[in-house]
Amino acid sequence: MAPPPAPVIETDALIIGAGPVGLFQVFQLGLQEVKVHVVDALPGPGGQCAELYADKPIYDIPALLVCTGRELADKLMAQIAPFGAHFHWNQVVTALQKQPDGRFLVVTSQAQRFLCKSVFIAAGVGAFQPRTLHVDGLAAFAGTQLLHSLPDAAVCANRNVVVFGDGDAALESALKLCAAHADGHPHKAKRVTLVHRRDVFSAAAPTVERFRTLVQQGHIHFVAGQAQGIETVNDRLTGIQILDAEGQTRTLPLEMLLVLQGLSPKLGPVAQWDLDMERKQLQVDTEKFSTSEPGIFAVGDINTYPGKKKLIVCGFHEATLAAFGAMPFIAPEKKVMLQYTTTSPKLHKLLGVAPQVHDAANE
Repeated sequence: MAPPPAPVIETDALIIGAGPVGLFQVFQLGLQEVKVHVVDALPGPGGQCAELYADKPIYDIPALLVCTGRELADKLMAQIAPFGAHFHWNQVVTALQKQPDGRFLVVTSQAQRFLCKSVFIAAGVGAFQPRTLHVDGLAAFAGTQLLHSLPDAAVCANRNVVVFGDGDAALESALKLCAAHADGHPHKAKRVTLVHRRDVFSAAAPTVERFRTLVQQGHIHFVAGQAQGIETVNDRLTGIQILDAEGQTRTLPLEMLLVLQGLSPKLGPVAQWDLDMERKQLQVDTEKFSTSEPGIFAVGDINTYPGKKKLIVCGFHEATLAAFGAMPFIAPEKKVMLQYTTTSPKLHKLLGVAPQVHDAANE
């Protein structure tokens, strides 16, 4: 018997995408006293910055001399904390349909449904999907023995784990799972093997150095090669066949397989939402950053307009104007006035920085 559908969440605003621009959209709507829900395909905030440039320096964020993609995401999350946004991770929006009352019904890949007065598409270049191994039969083990992110450490405890990848995520996962932990650590894997097509890695230099040291010490095993097939016993994945650098096929036994080969952006169902597009980007006006459907806005790399520049700082500007442009849909009865965070007591209260009132009567 199929489980009952999830209850519909009614919200004034839904943001699709939790990259830097999507997070700043939360901030700008928060200043307008709008509570929001945010959906993202990834397991946490930051989008492309956190996934592809987590430890690489960014130099063009105003007032920040330099920060990494991960640091930028952390700072934005701290900035929006007063507004209590609700996040829905590991899911993509699969359907968007306008309702007779003017609101939008949005459905995600996890069957979560939202009824929204406004929608903000901040999906960057699309929803990021993990790059997987194209091996016959392997997909059947997705979510059980095949994972595309490091699970809770206990899942791999005392198990034979094979990791595919050459970036920070792959090498750091191998480091966390291996015998680098103190002997007897309850969550360390029994054996960790990392596979990449060659002995060259794209991870940060300190991470590569630590990895090579542990390989030399025998705590981690490294195999240069490419996946060719799998072996199973009683519907369990027991091994993966590798074509090594010498052209020989060998089988690596395993109990868990982590494929951490990075992410690939997929535009996904946005293209089927009957919104005006140009070269896989949503066309918007530059007054409100509204799409061709009133009530749906697009900010960041997902949109296009004359003079468009794919810069984070430009996305921040777009999110600001989109927040103001959405208010007639969210609260048509409300008169929206421009206020400044430097002087507005109302904004200070929303941000949680209002000065405490001195009460002489209680002294």
